[in-house]
Amino acid sequence: MRGRRMFEGQSVVVTGAASGIGRATARAFAREGARLYACDLAAAELPGLEKELWAEGAKSVRTLRVDVGSRADMAELCETICNEGSPDVLVNNAGVGLAGGVLDTTLEDWDWIVNVNLWGVVHGCHFFAPKMAARGSGQIVNVASAAGFYNSEAMAAYGTTKYAVVGLSEALRDELAPRGVGVTVVCPGFINTRIVDNMRMRGAGYPEHARARVQHFYQKRNYSPDRVAAAILSSVRKNRGLVPITPEAWALYLLKRTAPNLSHQLLNGIQGFLSRRR
Repeated sequence: MRGRRMFEGQSVVVTGAASGIGRATARAFAREGARLYACDLAAAELPGLEKELWAEGAKSVRTLRVDVGSRADMAELCETICNEGSPDVLVNNAGVGLAGGVLDTTLEDWDWIVNVNLWGVVHGCHFFAPKMAARGSGQIVNVASAAGFYNSEAMAAYGTTKYAVVGLSEALRDELAPRGVGVTVVCPGFINTRIVDNMRMRGAGYPEHARARVQHFYQKRNYSPDRVAAAILSSVRKNRGLVPITPEAWALYLLKRTAPNLSHQLLNGIQGFLSRRR
């Protein structure tokens, strides 16, 4: 007979759960018998997601349409969930992509990406962390990126938000550790998800037709969201702090600390290949 799973019966909140890393993570927790609160702005995806999570073995499932960039939405989400008890795990995963340099990025672009990638994480931490701290247990997982420890012209705004998520996570980990709450920030590299489909492309160096090249690269590389989800569950079990995921994320993380010029050349070389015109 199978032994008790670590997350069986635990309450797990996942934002951006309708696709990509979020969906894979929700499914992984469902297979562990967790009680899932799966949140996403894409309401049309939620019924299918709910059926999938039940089929994977979740103890219970609630899907909720939530805009993580909305203070009101996130406050309501926290109230709804915490009326049933403080969650054991919160995965702040929702995110969007934007390619281009600072000179080509509009203020509207900045509002859009900061609202989702940074404020979404801040809102999750702000509303749920005090509940976990009051209970004296829990784990917060913030999904950043390899861009969170190395930024470049090709992803200026995106990388800025991910740097901020890494910094927030480091500070919050120190603050919450004495209160029995762990904080993990995961930093994936190139993952085969749909994030490129809705990525904003800005500037002459990143024309719209480059989108297909980037999508093809991600698909051919085919590092699956399931592998990221497995790393997230492992990180929660071990209460790890900063977690690079994928070989290129580890390479950039190590090179940044030992040979920053080489990390610059490595990432810019990859981005140059992806953005060049056909």
